[in-house]
Amino acid sequence: MKALRYHQPGGPEVLRYEEVPDPVPGRRDVVIRVAATALNRLDVVQRNGWYTLPGFALPHIAGMDVVGVVEQVGADVTTVRPGDRVVVDPSLAEVPDGSSLAGMGDLYGVLGVVGATVDGGYAERCLAPETHVHQVPDSMAWEHAVSFPTAWMTAWHALFPVGALAAGETVMIHAAGSGVSTAAIQLAKHAGATVLATAGNDEKCAKALALGADAVLNNRTGDLIAWAREHTAGAGVQLVLDHVGPALWEASLFALAPRGRLVNCGNTTGDTATIPSLGHLFHLGLRILGSDPYRYDEFAEAWAVFCAGSFQTPVERVVPLAEGAEAQRQLERGEVFGKLILAP
Repeated sequence: MKALRYHQPGGPEVLRYEEVPDPVPGRRDVVIRVAATALNRLDVVQRNGWYTLPGFALPHIAGMDVVGVVEQVGADVTTVRPGDRVVVDPSLAEVPDGSSLAGMGDLYGVLGVVGATVDGGYAERCLAPETHVHQVPDSMAWEHAVSFPTAWMTAWHALFPVGALAAGETVMIHAAGSGVSTAAIQLAKHAGATVLATAGNDEKCAKALALGADAVLNNRTGDLIAWAREHTAGAGVQLVLDHVGPALWEASLFALAPRGRLVNCGNTTGDTATIPSLGHLFHLGLRILGSDPYRYDEFAEAWAVFCAGSFQTPVERVVPLAEGAEAQRQLERGEVFGKLILAP
């Protein structure tokens, strides 16, 4: 089969569109003919060598978001049949014996991830455990379904199991043009929260409003703290969802209401942040929470909500798999609202 693979770290030029062996299923595995795979920032930082997950190895085929048609099943597979339209849960927690991808389920150690530590969707075929594929409704477009796994599960876990967002609360969501944040805006609104969204330019702010944000701010030019208090009658927001990191860290802490929570699930602008005032932190009872990996049973729950809702999944563009290097360059430049999608 053809795949977009790299053998050493470097820029987008290290990606090679080449022949690789077809995946071979274990007894509890399925082989999927890939219809689409979506880009994520981890694809870029691992390719550059800036950061790699435990268990990562070269050569590597990226692509954590995978949808397609089941083409082949292992000898003991009972819940999936060839011809089924499926989406892959990329987190390899709770993979059963009999799958060739079993044994990598340590949530806080070597957690296997399709497309991050094992080969993923930048290919014509992809291997997944039987237990980690979910049916895609016949009426759902591939481009809609493929936007779900990484972005929506990251947003779901950060907002609800970790952040405990409740109806009636106000949440501030940064980087409103990213896949995670476009998902978070809609999930928070669906849960009955008021959503304040920030982005790095006015165009992305306008698109965030169209997704349901109640108010938006250009975080490059606006006063984030004053804006947050203006929209909360001076109280501050109950929750900040942040995957930007240091660039907005201090302002986010000062925008929180008493006993507010800052949930972090990324470090786009750097890996070191400073608490500007310990007095402010303990006096107001603020909480800083890291959003850890989602649990196996969360995927089915969130996928059911996604399938039943009228959510939008903004797509920047669909690119042929062979042109994936240019798609990664576009992602690096930040010229994306929503998802970039590769199609074999």
